[in-house]
Amino acid sequence: MAQKVITEEIVVQEISTFDKVKRVILAIQHLIAMFGATVLVPILTGLDPSVSIFSAGLGTLIFHFCTKKKVPVFLGSSFAFIPGIIAVKQAYGDLRYAQGGIVVAGLIYVLVSFVVEKIGVERIRKVLPAQVVGPMIMVIGLNLVPVAYGSAKTNFMVSIVTLLTAVSVTFLGKGLVKQLSIIIGVTTGYILSAFMGIVDTTAVKTSALIAVPNFTLPKFDAAAIAIIAPVVLAVFMEHIGDITTNGQVVGQDFIKDPGLNRTLLGDGLATMVAGFIGGPANTTYGENTGVLAITKNYDPSILRMTAVFAMILGFVGKVGGFLKTIPVPVMGGISFMLYSMIALIGVQTIRNSKVEFNIKNIIIMATVLILGLLPTYAKINIGIPVTKTVSISGLSFAAIVGVIVNMVLNRE
Repeated sequence: MAQKVITEEIVVQEISTFDKVKRVILAIQHLIAMFGATVLVPILTGLDPSVSIFSAGLGTLIFHFCTKKKVPVFLGSSFAFIPGIIAVKQAYGDLRYAQGGIVVAGLIYVLVSFVVEKIGVERIRKVLPAQVVGPMIMVIGLNLVPVAYGSAKTNFMVSIVTLLTAVSVTFLGKGLVKQLSIIIGVTTGYILSAFMGIVDTTAVKTSALIAVPNFTLPKFDAAAIAIIAPVVLAVFMEHIGDITTNGQVVGQDFIKDPGLNRTLLGDGLATMVAGFIGGPANTTYGENTGVLAITKNYDPSILRMTAVFAMILGFVGKVGGFLKTIPVPVMGGISFMLYSMIALIGVQTIRNSKVEFNIKNIIIMATVLILGLLPTYAKINIGIPVTKTVSISGLSFAAIVGVIVNMVLNRE
């Protein structure tokens, strides 16, 4: 009898150990899925990659706390804010002003969460319908294409190989491989660059194994805030889509429980914290939702374990050093794919919402697209002057005008 009890205890212990190992493996898998996109944003904008990884992990933990630990989501770097960050960097020469804009954007998210709790999401959707939000998302992606071209033209062969590899894996890959298309594309481009002798590994050699990320405090300026903060209008509907998709995968309605107001609050606070320490704005990651769909394991605690791993990884100096060695044409090739995907999300937003293509909605969409793209493609800055050197133009101006035009034309 005693022998039987001892045997059962050993079996339970073995099962428990196996379960722990399995959870760690699943967490590492989520870490890999989010890594490529999360570090790409700081590489493209000049922010510190190690800070971005750390803030992604910290932001994820904040999100889970705000959502009662119910939503299996990972928060990573948002691509929607790239044009604004680059614009502020060019205007001020100091990324801390972009941080200030990111903090305010997060604050707006927090305020919107209170409004949603008070009046409901449907009323918000009336102010930001798909015919306004869709073109805004398209503008974000299309405005970044010239940036990608500027990087790609430094070595077209490397850029094309990187791009074709990532696209091929995206369309032909299955399971987890499909989710790792960015990493596979960048790895292929990196290896090719190494054979061509255009990889400089000095940053890896000079980096310490363990190093504190380059945390920086934000600076606040009204004009810089005006450039970045309006992006919230575009990512708001993206947030609703991401949370809805995540709920459909898991089989629960997270819009109702724990509530959209709580998910927005978590996203907003995470973005504010990221801005305060030098990271990019955070957003819910579809890459990790894809991993949920593949593994069929929806335990939110695994995502929290991933968040802790990310925070630890942020202190590994060699990681940041290695990321700095990625050649410019490699980033140019992968950027073409990512920026195009952003534009396509805008198109999908319009299609999935079944926007009626009547004359009113066509005028609204055309207005947003034209005003949003004029500064980049025609070098025509139509906007609202804020200072002698900075004005509200591009996406910010297009978003404001788009909301107003929609309210006028579709006032009924």
